Amino acid sequence: MTNQQFALFDTAIGRCAIAWSGRGINAVRLPMPTEEKTRMRIRQRYGDIAEAPPPANVQAAIDAIVELLDGKPVDLTDIELDLDGEPEFNRGVYDIARTILPGQTMTYGDIAKRLGGVELSRDVGQALGHNPCAIVVPCHRVLAAGGKPGGFSANGGVATKLKMLAIEGAAVNHTPSLFDQE
Repeated sequence: MTNQQFALFDTAIGRCAIAWSGRGINAVRLPMPTEEKTRMRIRQRYGDIAEAPPPANVQAAIDAIVELLDGKPVDLTDIELDLDGEPEFNRGVYDIARTILPGQTMTYGDIAKRLGGVELSRDVGQALGHNPCAIVVPCHRVLAAGGKPGGFSANGGVATKLKMLAIEGAAVNHTPSLFDQE
């Protein structure tokens, strides 16, 4: 990847990271417990890339993400992504997920059906678990059957997913259990 850089930025859920190349954004990371751990997550994927001030198009994406996480129904579908290197199946999942508007949800099965059959539901979940552009590819809006939250691979797990869905005003079928994280 040429000219790969990243920046950290503050949101209502914490300090996130965004990485970009000359072709578009290729990573958005949700907050880790510390800034340094957030930086480490970006560098785990992209090596020793430079932290830099974002160019205008990336700053516009950051501004939109911040607004969305402040509870405004911002549409992020116009943000240019560089998903080269992602498997074709995953890109198909991400394209469908990007059609889900703020405050709305879809199930893993719904996406699987659009890709060929409900038997692909587990594959959809795995693709979303490897989503490099959280928030812009709104994997948090994809739920398990029955509108239950399902999994979430970001720091904080399902609690983070539920927080993001609550910010957007989405309905989720969730009864807290003793095993939920605080």
